[in-house]
Amino acid sequence: MPLANEQAVRDTIERFYLAFSTKDVSLLRQVVTPDWEYIPELPGAAPAPEQMSKLFENIASALPDMKVHILDLLIHDDRVAVRAEVTGTQTGNLLGIAATSKQIRFAIHSFHQLRGNLVAKTWHLEDWLTVFRQLGELPKKLELS
Repeated sequence: MPLANEQAVRDTIERFYLAFSTKDVSLLRQVVTPDWEYIPELPGAAPAPEQMSKLFENIASALPDMKVHILDLLIHDDRVAVRAEVTGTQTGNLLGIAATSKQIRFAIHSFHQLRGNLVAKTWHLEDWLTVFRQLGELPKKLELS
């Protein structure tokens, strides 16, 4: 991939994670395709970037200061691998766990498929076991929406 294209991809991916850090669906719409797929799909998900609206609301309540820090970004053809770390303070209900005011830090790993300079598909994994250990509690019932 030529350097200019690689920089455009990096910019797209950085803006993608900025949308999550700022809980900004309008920014997310700018960097994903209208038919963007998020895997695993959220329960009761709306189409494309709109599926994140409820999740962003929940994150804003649970982790208002959440930030996503990209640690590694690897580009190969139309695929991008990201290793990142999420940090934040749990000041609201998180997956059924009442606010603890504890700082959390956990790993995420994502693989993206691009169409042009937009993200068309995202496969995403989060290290929730680390979160639960840091909070000192397991959720009573796991619900993501």
